[in-house]
Amino acid sequence: MSALSRRACALDYPTRPVRVLVGFAPGGTADIAARLIGQSLSEHFGQQFVIENRPGAGSNVATEAVARAVPDGYTLLDVTATNSVNASLYANLPLNLTRDFAMVAGIAQMPLVLEVAPSFGVASVEELIAYAKANPGKLTMGSFGTGSTSHVAGELFKMNAGIDAVHVPYRGAAPLITALLGNEIQAAFDNLTSSIGTIKSGQLRALAVTTKTRSPALPDVPTLSEFQPGFEASGWNGIAAPKATPPAIVEALNASINAALADPKITSRIVELGGSVFSISPGDFDKFVADEVTKWERVVKAANIKPE
Repeated sequence: MSALSRRACALDYPTRPVRVLVGFAPGGTADIAARLIGQSLSEHFGQQFVIENRPGAGSNVATEAVARAVPDGYTLLDVTATNSVNASLYANLPLNLTRDFAMVAGIAQMPLVLEVAPSFGVASVEELIAYAKANPGKLTMGSFGTGSTSHVAGELFKMNAGIDAVHVPYRGAAPLITALLGNEIQAAFDNLTSSIGTIKSGQLRALAVTTKTRSPALPDVPTLSEFQPGFEASGWNGIAAPKATPPAIVEALNASINAALADPKITSRIVELGGSVFSISPGDFDKFVADEVTKWERVVKAANIKPE
């Protein structure tokens, strides 16, 4: 930390409060993770990193505001997996995620979970696929919103499995879980954070998680990649800056954020949220986001997904 402080002084940054725009309302997983890092950055740099929630248009309002901001390190974005889907979901988006932003650092990765109600009678991914193939067009699969990571993960799963299912969107995770519990739908992809309580209580059955490795929160639940090699559809968030932000500022922020992510207190809090720390270099983060944009563009076009 002392080395980071000396680097910050040498840069003369920051000399005033820094805004971090979050494209969603307070209380969500990405918002909580951003606030954890914002507090740590404030302590490390001796200036306030203020989390500003600016929801709207599927997080595009906040994203556009940061894209147009002066590239001086004082306006940052809590960039999420939603941004990588929006890149192809919105045809006339006045920004380009990979062209207009410099990725600074990751914060957290959050698994999605493929889940069913126990009353459905399906106990594994193989059984779900078998049901869908034996009953074409009858499987109902919910999501927490059209064009959400929940939706595109389901579409990717369907494409890989060669099955058909009726997509049923809900406005958020809470109504999605209620629909599953009430047998309105048969299966869904949800954030693990939202569903972990009902899974552990036995009200819902987890068939698989969507990260490359199993979740510490559900170590006995397989990954989808164990059935569909290469499958990954995790939620994630991190910090991005306008593209022309000086590299020295990007590097100083990255070093401080990665140091914070090594703090056991922050690590344990992220694990409590159902996720894992997402420590990555700026260059690797740029590549990661570009790959995410490409992956979801293929799914959005193949499924002909349109924004609500």
